Amino acid sequence: MNTNRTPEETREKTIINQMSTVGIAGNIVLFLFKLVAGVIGNSGAMVSDAVHSLSDVFTTAIAFIGTRISRKQADDGHPYGHDRIESVAALLLGAILVATGLGIGWAGVQAVINGAYVQSGGPEPIAAVAALVSIGVKEAMFWYTRHYARLLGSSAFMADAWHHRTDALSSVGALAGILAAIAGYPVFDAVASIAISGFVLYAAAEIIRDAFGGMLDEACDEQFVDEVRTCLESQPGVVRVDMLATRRFGSKAYVDAEIAIDGSKTLDDAHTIAHAAHDEVERRFPNIKHVMIHMNPA
Repeated sequence: MNTNRTPEETREKTIINQMSTVGIAGNIVLFLFKLVAGVIGNSGAMVSDAVHSLSDVFTTAIAFIGTRISRKQADDGHPYGHDRIESVAALLLGAILVATGLGIGWAGVQAVINGAYVQSGGPEPIAAVAALVSIGVKEAMFWYTRHYARLLGSSAFMADAWHHRTDALSSVGALAGILAAIAGYPVFDAVASIAISGFVLYAAAEIIRDAFGGMLDEACDEQFVDEVRTCLESQPGVVRVDMLATRRFGSKAYVDAEIAIDGSKTLDDAHTIAHAAHDEVERRFPNIKHVMIHMNPA
């Protein structure tokens, strides 16, 4: 088996390793910091937020494994490659988020019903400081991961990026609840936990929906289809595009097209035109895994 990597494959591996290291190390540090601040600061909302950060450690690890496997070359058992493993990884991320969100929400509801916030007293200012730090760090991690996820065309790491954003938003909710509790309304610390669960569940629903789209041959968005059509129509010798169909394949796309070519041309000439159109589409759209072109006489 050929184990030599192209410069592009080496670059992708480096980016994947860097993103994973930043995500896992950053979330472990945040988890410990927020957990200690939540316990010392007597804040259930901050402890819930710490659990959310801990779940990010596992989601980044899954994104790393899924993305690495999806980059494997096609083989006899997988002639179309392994790209859909990214969608599987994204589904796992979504499932973890659902479990995390439900757990956080249930703990918050129980605290409100049982009046635990009354017995425990209000949170301390250190919990609010931890929330502010979390907002800044997680927002930075969102933009960092989102940038490289787009560069790689990775749905798993894009899901991980949005997980960072939901953690930042949940920290905003935690901060609001903590400040309200410090101001004399301790119930809002528990209410903040319930709000955090809402952010987490919303993100989980979006991630799962997108992952299913990548596994069920969902059509690509209209803008992408229009851009591919325009590219084909602009190629020398292409009279018109008779049919154009697209489907998502994990984080990649497949394109099937029928183009009309002057019927008086020789088969050799028509094949040259179709092949040039095929190559141009794949060159211009790196996220396209393969283009299949059928020729019709115009």
